[in-house]
Amino acid sequence: MHIAGYEIFTVETGYVSLDGGAMFGVVPKTLWSKTNPADEYNRIQLALRTMVIRNETHTILVDTGVGQKMNEKLSKIYNVDHREYELVKGLKEKGISPEDITDVIVTHLHFDHVGGATYYENGELKLTFPNARYHVQGEQWYWANNPSEKDRASYMPENFKPIEEEGKLVELEGPKEIFPGIEVLVFYGHTSGMQLPKISDGKQTLLYCADLMPTASHIPLPYIMAYDNNPLVTLEEKKRLLPKIVEENWTLVFEHDPFRAAGTVELTDKGFRLGKEVQI
Repeated sequence: MHIAGYEIFTVETGYVSLDGGAMFGVVPKTLWSKTNPADEYNRIQLALRTMVIRNETHTILVDTGVGQKMNEKLSKIYNVDHREYELVKGLKEKGISPEDITDVIVTHLHFDHVGGATYYENGELKLTFPNARYHVQGEQWYWANNPSEKDRASYMPENFKPIEEEGKLVELEGPKEIFPGIEVLVFYGHTSGMQLPKISDGKQTLLYCADLMPTASHIPLPYIMAYDNNPLVTLEEKKRLLPKIVEENWTLVFEHDPFRAAGTVELTDKGFRLGKEVQI
């Protein structure tokens, strides 16, 4: 896909599995299991889909997946699966080396979104993309370093502390255009200061949904994760954004959908739902 002078494509980095009930909140299993079947532990498979936006001067990566550092116990809990996909390998298949990445837009600092930003070499933490600047909302950076009891397990300092220590952190304050044609929209339902990159040239618009709508199954208004710190805020954010998405025919990229990478949204007499699937 090409928008606003950028080439845009997704890179698969593997899968994790999370509790289906937690992923769909108050929605009964009899409904969500139709589209997202659970395993014997009630976990559903979720993709770890990153995105690259590049032109002649910038190669921008959006999120970094779960990475390779997770210990065996946690890897089993989250059913981490890298058998087929891995971030650096996927980038190299597109002719991109880790040193080529100029910028990383981090939607938020949960382990499944920023885990791939660092790796261990001889017991020492290093940045996977040593030449990149890492763009994070200041509110999210503060929250990650001061999490609540509810979401503390989602923030693993080894994934993001080296960014600051190496002087590569760019703290953003609110929604803004950060590159020509690329702006970040800021949300507060899932976590404080989650940012979604939006690429638009006035004719085409693409939004990387992160955890506002992690899968296409989360498009309907009541389908909200129990992981969200403020689910009623998420509801209002979706109610505000979805009509515009439909009216302007945006393409949405689903970071965690194991079955489809992107699609549009349509409004039916039963509410908002996935429209056409889009190849990206």
